[in-house]
This record gives sequence, C-alpha cells and structure tokens, in this order.
Amino acid sequence: MDSQTSQPSPASPSPHTFQVDLRGLVDLLSHHLYSSPRVYLRELLQNAVDAITARRAEQPDAPAAVRLYAEGGTLRVEDSGVGLTESDVHSLLATIGRSSKRNDGLESARSDFLGQFGIGLLACFVVAERIRVVSRSARTPDAAPVEWTAADDGSYTVRTLPHEARTEPGTTVHLVARAGAGEWLSPERVRSLARDFGALLPYDVRVGDEAVADLPAPWDRAYPSPSGRRVALARHCRELFGFTPLDSIDLDVPLAGVRGVAYVLPTAVSPAQRASHRVHLKGMLLTERAEQLLPDWAFFVRCVLDTDSLRPTASRESLYEDETLSAVREALGERIRSWLTALAANDPERLAAFLSVHHLGVKSLARHDPEMLRTMLPWLPFETSDGRLSLEEFAQRHPVVHFTRTVEEYRQVAPIASAQGVGVVNGGYTYDSELIEALPAVRPGTAVSELDADTVTAHLDTVDPAEELALSAFLAAARARLDPLNCDVVLRSFHPLSVPALHLDDRAARHEQARAEAEEQADDLWAGILGSLRGSAPRARLVLNHLNPLIRRIGSLGDPDLIGTATESLYGQALLMAQRPLRPADSALLNRAFIGLLEWATHTDPGKDDRR
Repeated sequence: MDSQTSQPSPASPSPHTFQVDLRGLVDLLSHHLYSSPRVYLRELLQNAVDAITARRAEQPDAPAAVRLYAEGGTLRVEDSGVGLTESDVHSLLATIGRSSKRNDGLESARSDFLGQFGIGLLACFVVAERIRVVSRSARTPDAAPVEWTAADDGSYTVRTLPHEARTEPGTTVHLVARAGAGEWLSPERVRSLARDFGALLPYDVRVGDEAVADLPAPWDRAYPSPSGRRVALARHCRELFGFTPLDSIDLDVPLAGVRGVAYVLPTAVSPAQRASHRVHLKGMLLTERAEQLLPDWAFFVRCVLDTDSLRPTASRESLYEDETLSAVREALGERIRSWLTALAANDPERLAAFLSVHHLGVKSLARHDPEMLRTMLPWLPFETSDGRLSLEEFAQRHPVVHFTRTVEEYRQVAPIASAQGVGVVNGGYTYDSELIEALPAVRPGTAVSELDADTVTAHLDTVDPAEELALSAFLAAARARLDPLNCDVVLRSFHPLSVPALHLDDRAARHEQARAEAEEQADDLWAGILGSLRGSAPRARLVLNHLNPLIRRIGSLGDPDLIGTATESLYGQALLMAQRPLRPADSALLNRAFIGLLEWATHTDPGKDDRR
C-alpha cells in the first residue's frame, strides 16, 4: 500500500454575487464619469430615440415622437418607441451594465442605436430622487402596461397596470427632483438642454409644443448662392462658438458617415492649445470638447459634425481612440489640406488673409508634407534681411539662402550681413529652420547654409596689414581686457559705418562659455569634471569696425587702462545691440565701464588750479 494517503480535494467555494451601493454609484457617476448633471437629459433623449429606432426596425411606419413636459420640479418624457414588458423591466432597467441593444437579436444592428453601455436611467439619479417608468410593449401588444418605480437608495418596485393606463405602445418616464437639483428640471433648463443635445435628431422631439430639432443641418441646407451659404454658416458659427470665422470648410467623409463643417478662427492661437470640437452621434450631441478629432496641426479651426461610425466612451462625452477615429482624423485633415491648396490656386487674396493670421499652423503642416510646402512656398512669410518675404522670393534674390537657428543670432548678424550683400533668413521662430532646410527638396538647385560667426567674419573686409600692425598695441590691450570673458577681439572693415563693433558667437561658443563659468563657480570635484569636458570650440569675438570714426579715435589712445575701459564699453554696447540676455558678469562689466568713463571724463589734472 502507498505510504502517502490521498487527501480529498477541497470543496469548490460557493459563488457570490456583487452587491452594488446605488448611492455610491450615483456619486461615482456625477463626480467622475459625467462632467455635469446636464447629461441626464441626454440619457433620457437617447433612451427615447433608441426605443423609436428599435420599433421602426420592425414597424417602419410606426410614429416617431418624443415629448418633454417640465413643471414644479418634475419632468415627464414620453416616447412612441418599442416599449417594455414586465420581464424586460426586470432584465433591463434593474440590471446595471446590461443594454437592450445587446438583446433580442439586435446585436447586429447596434450601429443604429446611441446607447451601448447599459448605464441608462442611472444618470437621472444625479438630479432625481425618484424615477417612475410606465411602458407598454409594441412587440407584445397583448401585454399589460408595466410600471417600474425606483428610488436613489437602490430599491425598486414593479407592477402591472390596467390596459387603459396606457393604450398605445411606448414609454413615459417621470422624474422627481432631488433636494438642491430642482433647477435642472425647470422648464427653461429642460428646453435649453433639449435644444443643445437634440438639434440634429431625426425624429419629432418637442418640449411642450416647441420643436427641438432644426433640420436639415446648416451645412446640408440649400442656399440661393455661395455667398448666402457663407453668411448662414458664419451666423451658425457665432451661435455655436462665439466668433465670426474667416472661412468655412466642408467636412464630408461619406465612407465614415461624417458630415459637418470646420470654421477658421479669426485670430491666432497657440499650437499647444487643445482645440475643442462639437460632435453629434446620429444626431445626438455627444460632446462639445472633442480634442482628438483633427490632426494636431489643424489647431486653427473649430468644427462641428455628425457621425454614425465613431465610438463613444462609456460616459458618451468623448470619442474612443481606435482605428476608425484615426482614419477619420486623417480624412478630415485631408479635407482641410485640400481647402488650402484650392485657396492657393484660386483665391490668393483669401489665402493671404488667412496666412496673415495662421501662418504658424500651415508651417506646421508643411514641414511634414513636401507637397504642401511646395504649394505654400510662394505664400508663407519669413523674417529676412530683405524684409518679410516668402522663401521663394528670397531664393530668387540670393544664390545661397543663409539662415540662423536662433533669433539672437539673427539680430547679431542680419544688419552687418545685409550691408555686405549677404541675405539672411531668421530661422529662430517655430518650424522656420526645418522649413528652410527642407527647401532644396521642393526647389531643386537651391543652396541652403547656416550662417555662423565664421561665415559672417569671412564676408567682412580685412584691414591693411600695415594699418593693423600699427594698432597692435591697442589690439593687445583690448584682447587682454576681454580674455577673462572668453571673447577675442578682431579688426575688420565693414558697413554700415555707424556700427562701431559687432559681437559674434555661435551655439558651440556659448556652450563652452557656460561650461567655463560653471567650472569657475564649482567645487574641486565638479571643477575637475567640468574641466574634462572642455571643448575646442571657437570663442566669441568682438569685431571692431576700422571704418568707424570712434574706433579710429580709440585706437589712437596710449593708456592701456583707458583702452580696456573703452573696449568693455564697446563689448557691452554690442551685446545690447544684439538684444542678447546679459549674464551677471556682463552686467558688472557694463557698470564698471560706465563708471570708468565717467571718471575719465571728469578727471582733473592735479597740477592745475581748481577753477571752481
């Protein structure tokens, strides 16, 4: 016999059922799932519309009406939909997470419905303390009407009613406001919410006797002329978004079931600002803050559209990120791109007006789209040493398109380079450097070169060797004074004559300068580490203009201290002219030079009498 005695297997644990605290669930819905209590009315409209859709799937000629009546802190919503039997009520209204769209063989037709998540009437508890539903089924005409009454503590009752309690199929929902929520059930608020959510619904929806839907949608209506259509859409934009658009762009993607319009903002906005768009799902307003609907580069438009293909999230206040949304986003971006191309070909004045406001958005698009860059090349404005020009115009004037990567570098070199006949484009603004470097790809034969300190210096005229030799003592004193600042001094002749000195550096020189400053202030350990990182980059340089009268007078000075003070003054003035941020050492130098010049200007020879 086996020495090991077999052990009986443990009994399988009994399954338990989750218990749901309805008060806690309502708090979760109101504070975390939904952005506002206002969504309760959307849920009511959604249930009514879905019920009508379900009935019409079986009875195409069935009535399609929704009526809302608000009075004294109560709301009644009636629909002519498919209705419910008693078993439906127990199965659907009292079971969280189950949707009628998953039942009765309707799974394949879910695209016709708005609601899919089985949350349904729970959203109404955000504003109501009690919900009463009276319904009669259209599928089981002989079934008696049924009443379902629920309270926000999680309890509910179900009872059948006499046949005369509701003679026609459909459902009526009664809400009684909870304490502090009566305003949400006021006639004015119900009317406003119904118009907002249901403006594009395809059925007869009314608040009292007032129709809610406003069909066809403004972008689908017939207008007597194109100008009349533009005026009407501009009015629609003002009503929705509060601004008069520069233009409107039709967004029609039939394969994705998308129809709508994009409105071009009349003022510039930051590319980092998240655009908010209005999205209707099968006519019902889904969200006013859809952020992922368009490509990031299309931040200059706000759009409103209706779709039957995009999936909502559980809260139905945003869109589910999936392959369909990605494809729709790409298609809508293509519509906006086509609009820009059409403007460039047919309406240059409107394009110029648009680019004067939104050139940054088009540049963002063009840097990833060679075809768009080629189309927009004659129109996109850039800051250049010849004024504000397109790259096409600039390239026609200059055999080499020189550019700087920062605004500071441009301010340093542009005036001098221009005087020497060297054209410069400021590539320091957002996207500009990338577009300039992409220029040869769309304009073959164009030479593009980054303009650095060495290139500028090479374009300046050298000074006669004999004259420079005569100034060797002056240059030695000037270099000695600026050497602690990691700055060299060179002598050149250039125009304009009014510029006495030019401060030139590049990013490598600034990096080395910053490293040297950090090494100087660090402790022994860090100083050793930073010292090992010492680079061989050229230092910054102060270029003195030999043609300038002031430089000639300073060059004739014999006092090394006075030469040093004058050189520091020229250095500080050159930094200010380049609009470079001043380091603490630069500020101290400017202050020292100013005081030194004052002392020199007010100096009195002690051998002479005081004549005051």
